[in-house]
Amino acid sequence: MGGGPDALIAAGLPARLAESGHDVRHVEILLPATAFPAEVQSAFALDRLIAERVSDSVAAGALPIVLSGNCISSVGTLGGLALGRIGIIWFDAHGDFNTPETTIGGFLDGMALAVATGHCWTSLAATVPGFRPVPDDYVILVGARDLDPAEEALLETSDVAQLPPAVMHQLQGAVLHYLASCVTDVYLHVDLDVLDPIEGSANSYAAPGGLRVDDVVGMIAEIGRKFAIRAAALTAYDPAYDGDGRVRAAAARIASAIADAASLRTVGT
Repeated sequence: MGGGPDALIAAGLPARLAESGHDVRHVEILLPATAFPAEVQSAFALDRLIAERVSDSVAAGALPIVLSGNCISSVGTLGGLALGRIGIIWFDAHGDFNTPETTIGGFLDGMALAVATGHCWTSLAATVPGFRPVPDDYVILVGARDLDPAEEALLETSDVAQLPPAVMHQLQGAVLHYLASCVTDVYLHVDLDVLDPIEGSANSYAAPGGLRVDDVVGMIAEIGRKFAIRAAALTAYDPAYDGDGRVRAAAARIASAIADAASLRTVGT
């Protein structure tokens, strides 16, 4: 999945956004060559770098869209926004709500949303400039259907609103309306394996029963009408699993939808 951002750039994603009328600037964020390549340490080192670049982007009046192999980049993006009150709308086939105590695989990225909401790795997250945990009740998890048992139990005891594929169309309006009563600004996170494999395989973790591209694009448009989208991410794209390029095309369409939706409301209103 670490090769996903380069693949999307090489396939012309910035040009696609520019053709839609957006002014695009591409900045690459890399670990220093001297960095020790341990997963946890590297993840938070990257988050600190992302926070700096997102802060620069916001200061320039731009919308940061982060392309990342992993979802833990969200901590850096939230830190760069440095907002005391922001919601998260998280599209993902998985909950990313494991902690070191609940995980059965030890995969740090499966803890990304738990880190963003302050459930684990709190000391390391505090080293990310500007980062503050987002309260559970300011979070909507969209499209999740592949959860570990202990992770599912933790989600059920949290205040995170869940919008599974089976009820998305029936409950989307009510869930967004509730979040709009709490916050005006959101961070929009799209793990591309939220898509049903019928739309293409985003990575090795793809799970059946997911969302169609039209579902994601339609909800993004609705989000843009209700909230100021402060930043967004496209994550977890593994080009090795996308032989026919359908997920790459879907990512470009979703990125365009995010940029268009963000322009519907002036940031900070």
